[in-house]
Amino acid sequence: MIGTGLVHIYYGDGKGKTTAAMGQAVRAAGSGLDVLIFQFMKDNTSSERKILEQIPNVTLLPGKRHAKFFNQMNSEEKAEYRHYNTKALDEIAKFCINFDVLVLDEAVCAVDLELLSEEKLVNFIKHKPRGLEVIMTGHHVSDALFEAADYVTEMTKVKHPFDSGKRAREGIEF
Repeated sequence: MIGTGLVHIYYGDGKGKTTAAMGQAVRAAGSGLDVLIFQFMKDNTSSERKILEQIPNVTLLPGKRHAKFFNQMNSEEKAEYRHYNTKALDEIAKFCINFDVLVLDEAVCAVDLELLSEEKLVNFIKHKPRGLEVIMTGHHVSDALFEAADYVTEMTKVKHPFDSGKRAREGIEF
């Protein structure tokens, strides 16, 4: 255990939020801590999963299969995804008591897009197991999540190949 357990948020429009969170997970596992990872808004195909699944002390929970991008969802699909995410957070809350570190990748994004209840996530953070370190990522952090966090790091895009029309590359952006 690592004491009281603090809350980290990596957010912004810059590259590196998930990369930083997964790096923190690797560092924790390398120190013998037990790490639990769940990725909201992703469909289990991100490249980091392949290697993380091989690391002792790291447990990856499966996310929703065939997840669409938010802008491709209709209102019914958004409601279904919100229900799925709410149920996932309920299960994570029960399951995480056996872990030292919890990574909730894209949880901040799910809240921002109203695909996860901000109130429910803040309540989870406030009542999390005492020693649990929580790491979250997303684009725009709400005031309530900002206040609930101990570490808040903004990733700011200054220049990105996407701006000149280049596509995301496997192993680098996903």
